Amino acid sequence: MITKAERELTFAGYTNYFLWLEQSRFGNALRRKAAQGCRVRFIVGDPDSELTRSREQDEGVPLTLSTRIRVTLSELERIKSQSGIEARYSGGHAHLSVFRFDDDMIVTPLLPHRVGHDAPTLHLHRYQDDGMFDRFASHVEELWSDGTPVWGDDRNG
Repeated sequence: MITKAERELTFAGYTNYFLWLEQSRFGNALRRKAAQGCRVRFIVGDPDSELTRSREQDEGVPLTLSTRIRVTLSELERIKSQSGIEARYSGGHAHLSVFRFDDDMIVTPLLPHRVGHDAPTLHLHRYQDDGMFDRFASHVEELWSDGTPVWGDDRNG
């Protein structure tokens, strides 16, 4: 889905950590997409927030949420210069991940006391206005609008 996307890639997972492990040369792919005019955005949790600390206690795993978020931030820092890739912190999506690829979307509602890879995964495709896809897309836009830029030079705030 990343390869086929032409207009929009949005990664609204609390950590987005697994993307860097699962996708070979992920950073290069994102840079290439941005250079081709595709909007590339990341919404992540604030690693220092109370919400993150609370979820870490709930998960109870050695590789903490704050560490996973910081890995993503480090990877984004490496590719952000002159790439057009945007990133914001959000405090409002700790139990839902939404990944958008133009008119396809992966939605993962996180279950209590579980880590992300234990959650169900839904694949949505946009077939109509105001359907399920648009409802999740609207939620992500709200998270983006309410988010805090990761870098002080967020040009599209």
